[in-house]
Amino acid sequence: MPRSISDHAARDAEAIVMRSYGPPAVLRLETVGLPPLAGDEIRIRSLASAVNHSDLEIRAGRWPIRRDPPFPYIPGLEVVGEIVETGSAVADFRLGDRVITMMQGLGGVRAARSGGYARCVTVAESAAARVPDGVDPHAMAALGLAGVTAFEGLRRLGAIAGRRIAVTGAAGGVGSAAVSLARAQEADVIAIVSRIERADYVRSLGAGEILLSHEVAAGQLGAGSIDGVLDTVAGDLFAPCVTALRSGGTLSLVGAVGGSALALDAYRLVDVTLTGYSSETLTGGDLRQAVASIGTWLRQGTVLASFHTLFPLRDAAAAHQLLERHGVEGRVLLVPEIAS
Repeated sequence: MPRSISDHAARDAEAIVMRSYGPPAVLRLETVGLPPLAGDEIRIRSLASAVNHSDLEIRAGRWPIRRDPPFPYIPGLEVVGEIVETGSAVADFRLGDRVITMMQGLGGVRAARSGGYARCVTVAESAAARVPDGVDPHAMAALGLAGVTAFEGLRRLGAIAGRRIAVTGAAGGVGSAAVSLARAQEADVIAIVSRIERADYVRSLGAGEILLSHEVAAGQLGAGSIDGVLDTVAGDLFAPCVTALRSGGTLSLVGAVGGSALALDAYRLVDVTLTGYSSETLTGGDLRQAVASIGTWLRQGTVLASFHTLFPLRDAAAAHQLLERHGVEGRVLLVPEIAS
């Protein structure tokens, strides 16, 4: 038999629903029905749902939803919350456990499940990881998918202790997580940011050196000066970052907000490695490993949560507007309510 916390065994809950592509105003709060739980599923009462740039692309129609029909659609790729109901076959979680899920390819454009912009989210237990005890849920949500992406991207650089690692887009969600996670692993971090106003923020996360994007594009990173790059930008920064790698160095690409069209000297590929990571390949095992490591570092204070801005769930449209204006450092979190 399914198990539930009686107060949360309701059959409906509030969620942000899209009924068409368009501007932020298409994000509207509605009451939706909750599906019955399958044996291996858990129901999570949301404490925080992060907003990702991919959510903006989907909302605007630039990344079309692959489901037919696409609407109604609940966006959101991730959520941190408490388990309030479990299916009859769930063995690894208990009621009240705090967990995080990235939907593991079932949300987003695939839309196999309703997303995280909701008060209650239903996923398979295999798509969730337990948040370590003593970790603030907003801190974990602020790292969230961005932190897991940074963790996996950095892992592809190999051992980074004592090495010079550059992070592009260092004030953004993935970039700021990468700065903190790389410093926790005792790397010497060079943070590359688009505006000098963001220098103090990335320095507070552990960056020892700050460069502006236009400086890097002009070659000021220095040929053969670094051991690795965690690249969230690509575009005009890609070639100079490859040039800056020492022989045997590695660039790990995890995003291309600056554009995916690239040009570089092909002969650089003879003595450097290009690799990368996409969260589309994330497995439950990878999620649990990343969350366990990130949670431990958070609890120890060796990793700081990315700066985050809270919006009530009902104000998802305003959160999208802020991100579209590039008017935020760190991450934006949707929460059920904000205490006054």
